[in-house]
Amino acid sequence: MNCSLTLRRLFCCNSQVSRATPVSFSSSSSSNKKRLVFLGSPQVSTTVLDALFNASSAPNSEFEVAAIITQPPARSGRGKKLMPSPVAQYALDKGFPSDLILTPERAGEESFLSSLRALQPELCVTAAYGNILPTKFLNVPPRGTVNIHPSLLPHYRGAAPVQRALQDGAKETGVSLAFTVRALDAGPIISCERLEVDDQIKAPDLLALLFSEGSKLLVHELPAIFDGSAKLKAQPQDDSKATLAPKITPEESWLSFDQEALVLHNKVRAFAGWPGTRAKVLLIDSKGNQSELELKIITTRVLLLGVPQDNEVDEITFYRGASLVFPCGRSTALEVLEVQLAGKKVVTAAAFWNGLRGQKLKVYSSGEHCIASIA
Repeated sequence: MNCSLTLRRLFCCNSQVSRATPVSFSSSSSSNKKRLVFLGSPQVSTTVLDALFNASSAPNSEFEVAAIITQPPARSGRGKKLMPSPVAQYALDKGFPSDLILTPERAGEESFLSSLRALQPELCVTAAYGNILPTKFLNVPPRGTVNIHPSLLPHYRGAAPVQRALQDGAKETGVSLAFTVRALDAGPIISCERLEVDDQIKAPDLLALLFSEGSKLLVHELPAIFDGSAKLKAQPQDDSKATLAPKITPEESWLSFDQEALVLHNKVRAFAGWPGTRAKVLLIDSKGNQSELELKIITTRVLLLGVPQDNEVDEITFYRGASLVFPCGRSTALEVLEVQLAGKKVVTAAAFWNGLRGQKLKVYSSGEHCIASIA
C-alpha cells in the first residue's frame, strides 16, 4: 500500500536551486579541476553522489570527484555474503575506479589519512557516511568538509533526525547544508530548505526526498564553497535551540495502546523500514486455546471518529472490511491497514483477518488483553 508522498515547499534559504539536466558520468580526470572527495554509505547517499557525478561531468564544471570514502563491505542476505556498501556498489556500476573507493574502518586511521592527504582534496562532502570524522581529517581539505543533514539545524542533531521528527509529529522539516565541525552537527549553516510534511509519509520516503533536495542545494552552493564566499556567509547555529535525534534502538519498536492513536501512528511512520513497530498478539481458537505471535504493524492512520460507539471499550474491530481498529488512549482509535507476521510477506488487514478463520485476537495492553471481533 503506497502512502502519500506529498510535501509542499514552504521556504528556501537559497531558493534558486540548480536543476541541471543529468549527464553520463565520466571517470576521466582533469588536472585543472578542483578535487572533491565524497563520503557516504547507505542507498540514500547515492542520490547525492549521482548529483555530484552529473555536475562534475558538465562542460563548465570546475570540480571532479577525486575519491569516494564509504563504510567497509559487510555481510548481508541469507548467505551472509560480503557486500560493498550501496554507495560503493553504485560507484562501481557507474564505472568509477575501484582504487579510488576507500573503505577505512575508522576515519582516524593514519594510513587512511595519508591516502587522503595524497589526494589533495579541495573539499570533502558527507551525506550519511556513518563514521566520526576526527580533527585530523577535518584539517585536510582547505575548503573544509560540508555535510547534508536531513533536518532544520539546530533541530534534530544526531543519527536519526527524520525518524525523530516524524515520531514527534512534526508538521514541517527540512534539509540543511552545513560545514562540519567536531561537535555533533553543530557547524555553520550554508543553506537550508523547509518542507511541509504530509501526515502519511513514512521515514524512508521522507529521507529519500530530503537527500534529493539536499543534493540540489549542494550543487547550487558548490561555486560559493570553492571560492570561499560560502564560509563568509554561513550562519552560526543557535546552540540554545538545539534538539537531539538519538539513534533508534530495537527495544523502542513495541507499541503500547495505552497511548493516543496519533502518537502510535507517528511512531509507525517514523520506524518504518527499520526497526519497524511491533505488537504481541494472542490467537484464541474455538476451544479457548491460546498461542502467542508477534505482529509487525506496517501502515496505519488515525480513525477520526474515534472508537466506534457500539463496541466495548477494549474491543478491537475489523472495520468496513479494510482495517483493524485498535482502541487507544483517551478514547482514540488507530486503524491498522497492513501487517506482517514473522517470516511472512506484508499483507492487508483484510487478508490477515481472513487468514484467522474465525480465531479471535487478544492484544496485550498494560498487562490486560483486548478481544477482537468483526464489526
